[in-house]
Amino acid sequence: MAEPSWYGVRCVFRHRELGVYEERVTLWTAHSPDEAIGRAEVEALEYCAALGETEYTGFAEAFRMDGAPGVGAEVFSLMRESELSPGSYVGKFYATGRERTG
Repeated sequence: MAEPSWYGVRCVFRHRELGVYEERVTLWTAHSPDEAIGRAEVEALEYCAALGETEYTGFAEAFRMDGAPGVGAEVFSLMRESELSPGSYVGKFYATGRERTG
């Protein structure tokens, strides 16, 4: 069997008390994207149980990394087709003004 690869897995959560959604990217070694997602989903349920009032939405995406994590390593990437201008795209999907960062 081949050596496992590193994967970044993005899962989405809803924090009911705060009224916010959270995207988390966690790192896993696995032999396939499905295996990495399975491991991340087990951790997602543990994360929810530890926090309380938090639910896992059931949405997960995996990204296979080239090599092992290190300084400057790309741990997740997503490409989306869009006709929007860069400013409109960022405003629609990322910088809506409703984010909580920090």
